[in-house]
Amino acid sequence: MGLNFLISIKIHGCVIKYIMGNERQTFKHSKNNLFFVIDDIMISRKIFERFSREFLDALDVDVAIAGAGPSGLVAGKYLGKSGKNVVIFERKLSVGGGMWGGGMNFPVIVVQEKSKHILEEAGVRVKDEGDGYFTADSVECVSKLCALAIDAGVKIFNSMSVEDVLIKNKRVNGFVINWSAVEIAKLHVDPLTVRAKYCIDATGHAAEVCRIVERKTGELKVKGEKSMDAADGEKTVVENTKEACPGLYVAGMAANAVFGSPRMGPIFGGMLLSGKKAAEIIMKKL
Repeated sequence: MGLNFLISIKIHGCVIKYIMGNERQTFKHSKNNLFFVIDDIMISRKIFERFSREFLDALDVDVAIAGAGPSGLVAGKYLGKSGKNVVIFERKLSVGGGMWGGGMNFPVIVVQEKSKHILEEAGVRVKDEGDGYFTADSVECVSKLCALAIDAGVKIFNSMSVEDVLIKNKRVNGFVINWSAVEIAKLHVDPLTVRAKYCIDATGHAAEVCRIVERKTGELKVKGEKSMDAADGEKTVVENTKEACPGLYVAGMAANAVFGSPRMGPIFGGMLLSGKKAAEIIMKKL
């Protein structure tokens, strides 16, 4: 048995009691929570317990989204706001895709009149620059779009990659996921699976999920994106937002990569509208 000491300290009328020794520390604090004993293991325990709860809740969802770029965040926000259970898996440590860097690392993006309301709904300060062009701070955009998606109930797991899909009766019905670090280190570690009624590939230029389906099933042909043409790219990214194969939708730059349309650079109106359209299509089916 370990030797324990019961210590009682009175500071400014507040009584702090805790047990020191070889046993796990406990404490009792006053109602104002001014004082508290920090236990290193309890920090680890609280992190793991919350992560476990949230991860278990994400294993069987309405919609699973690969990629937390602008189109993925917007799709998640509208789906979550409608009451759907939505999870987003982002392979990188940070969300936002290519939006952070604006144009050539100038932290400013451009949107059009018909798409600016999506940013304004998130509280982004959009400036009218004339001639139909509107600008916004790229860092503000990512931060507030992410916050809006989370506030809508979307769960985002960063540093997780989609390495395969679940297929049942020739229909995509979930993702196969692993830690991105496992993929980077090329470790042979078996993944886990997430089931979803519908999936969205919002992985950007790489169209990672659609390429997996193309490679493994032959049921989908990824044409690859074309060179820069902002006008055409902004138009087609919305048109191409649709079901790429049963159960799997594409949004954002992944849509243009799959259907062979141009990239558009640091104008993000089409990306935002694409995410919204993907959500609206799926909401009608759920």
